[in-house]
Formats: sequence, C-alpha cells, structure tokens
Amino acid sequence: MPSTAPLAIVLAAGKGTRMKSELPKVLVPVCGRPMIRFVVDALKAAGIERLIVVVGYRAELVRAELADVAGVEFVDQTEQLGTGHAVMMARPALVLHDGPVVVVAGDSPMLQAESVAKLLEEFRRLRPAGLLGTVFRDDPAGYGRIVRDAAGRFAGIVEEKDASPEQRAIQEINVSTYVFDARELLGALDQLRADNSQREYYITDCPGILLAEGKAVAALPMLKPCEALSINSVDELAQVEAEMTRKGQPPAVGGPSP
Repeated sequence: MPSTAPLAIVLAAGKGTRMKSELPKVLVPVCGRPMIRFVVDALKAAGIERLIVVVGYRAELVRAELADVAGVEFVDQTEQLGTGHAVMMARPALVLHDGPVVVVAGDSPMLQAESVAKLLEEFRRLRPAGLLGTVFRDDPAGYGRIVRDAAGRFAGIVEEKDASPEQRAIQEINVSTYVFDARELLGALDQLRADNSQREYYITDCPGILLAEGKAVAALPMLKPCEALSINSVDELAQVEAEMTRKGQPPAVGGPSP
C-alpha cells in the first residue's frame, strides 16, 4: 500500500567545480561538517523519515558519509542532465508513494527544519499539486523571480537571464525548496523537456506545467532570508560559514533561529 507520509528528495549529484575541491560539492565542509549533513538534519528534524538522495559525482563518498543515517536511500544520476532529470531518477520510489514529496538541494546547509515543517503543514491544509517556499531578498540578483498575477496568485518562475527589467525588480525569489503531491509530480516529470541551451531538464519547470494544466500551485514566502544562501563557490561558502558563526549554532538541527 502506498505510503502517505512525507518523503524528501535531496539533490546531491553535482561536482561543484567552482568549489576548488575534488570532493562532491555536498561533502565540502561547512563549519567542520559536510554541508549535506545540515540538510539531512533539517529534514529529519522536520519529521521526514524517508530521504532519497540522488548521487552522481564520486557517489561512493556520499553514500559512505550518510551510511549511518536511518531512512536514507540512494539513487544514481549517472549523467548530470539537470535538476528535473535528478528527480526523475527517484521515479521508482515516487510510483509507490501517495503523500507529499519535499525536493531540496543538498548544497543548501542553511535549510531550517522549522521552515520545512511549516511548508508541510501548509501543504496539508491547502492540498495543492505543488508548493514553493520563497524568500524576499533586498538584492535578488542571480535568483529566479516569483511572478504573480494581479490577484497575487503564483503565476510562474522567471530566471534572471530571461527576466524583463520589471521582473528583475521583483524581490521574491525561488530558492529550490518545493513540496509536491507525488502523483502530480510524476505527471509533471513526464512532460519536462530539455528545450534549452543547456539541453537539461529543470525541476523549476514543473510548477508551470502544473499551472498550465489548471492545477493548484502556491508560492509561500515562508522561508527565512538565510535559507537563500546556497553554496556554489568559495566566496559563498565563506558567506554561509560567517552566517552560521553569527548564529552561534548549526542552523539545521531544528527549532527557531536566533
């Protein structure tokens, strides 16, 4: 019988060339711990018992790092063809699932358990096909913007390179933290196309696909500003470590941030 408990998919297949490390990006230490440990801690503290970690580059190292974590399963993305393709690798688990699916990036160690729990609570209340956790940021440069209609409803994500000057002024951003209905996610994955310059499949296209089908998709600015801090470079690593040090504790272990 399909499970209705939430499960999480953690995207952890990347190499992280800009990190100047031979490690998989998610294993680069942040304040002395591999960054994926903070993500896993946050998901567990939010009450998610089953985690599917998508591995790729030097997958054996990620498997070894998380071997002691109960409820973790691994799937392989042998070709890195985008975030949507990574989620596709978890299809066998999704077919047997009938509850919410949280999708997060393994390089976001500032993810907060409190925020994940709130998103799941809102998902259960609203029963949408998909839900995005968003953040308002004074400087939104580099992030996809959340576009809303005249009534304030979520209308889509526009990437910065595709944004008009008016859209670039939008301060609400997408930070790749999603909750999907498992069945609806499977349907959206079936429709993903790699018709872009990178020839990759993007999870960011799934909310738009669901909207186009007339399904309910909501974007809620419930995440904390610090959760916009993912790590793609040495400079961003230093920024995250400084934020963690400022808070005086690992932020992913649960409870409100100071």
